Amino acid sequence: MKRSELLAFLNETLAPNQINDFCPNGLQIEGKDQISKIVTGVTASQALVDKAVELNADALVVHHGYFWKGESQVITGMKQRRIKALLDADINLIAYHLPLDIHPQLGNNAQLAKLLGIELQGAMESSAVSVPVWGKLINPVTGGEFAKRIESVLGRAPLSSLVRDEVIETIGLCTGGGQGYIDLAAQQGLDAYLTGEASEQTIHSSREQGIDFFAAGHHATERYGAKALGEHIAEHFGVDVTFVDIDNPV
Repeated sequence: MKRSELLAFLNETLAPNQINDFCPNGLQIEGKDQISKIVTGVTASQALVDKAVELNADALVVHHGYFWKGESQVITGMKQRRIKALLDADINLIAYHLPLDIHPQLGNNAQLAKLLGIELQGAMESSAVSVPVWGKLINPVTGGEFAKRIESVLGRAPLSSLVRDEVIETIGLCTGGGQGYIDLAAQQGLDAYLTGEASEQTIHSSREQGIDFFAAGHHATERYGAKALGEHIAEHFGVDVTFVDIDNPV
């Protein structure tokens, strides 16, 4: 397929123009016009770029790309090495950040909820597009039991703040660095809140507002959107797509 076909498909699927983001969504670095091999992954780190080169990819589709708001605009050091490797191999870099978090089927939130037995109910924010969502546990369990479920599914024990004796029935969810939404989850009377990261104040919010909290890792909670998107591309176009997981303990 042509690069333009892939981009049109991804933009129609993920609708990046519906949400303000911290980086450009879509094509970030132009490579080959014809695409037959795609690598997907979470972050366009040097390790993932090198793997895409090794696999002779024509395109690298990621959740975390480049050119974030507030970062230095100069292309030196680590940024130069990554971009040079992509340009030398003529690989397209395509990135979708918040659009891949919030997609109702393929998104990080939706994919993680499905894996953990959470039936999503709706948005937490009142804006047109909400990044955090909430749902109900299909099989309610205690906070301790839910932490064990997270560890079993994601392969890592979450940082947990367990402050309730009752089972968890309702839970807020935002993959990645969404710890700031815990207060919104508490205001809405949810039993628990799950995200990727924690800040110092997050635990105080959990304790003082009586809401169980789980930080299961930024990378660990966001492995699944890029993988699902790649499978969706492969199914639609019949091209070779490989998901590469460069593990990250954070």
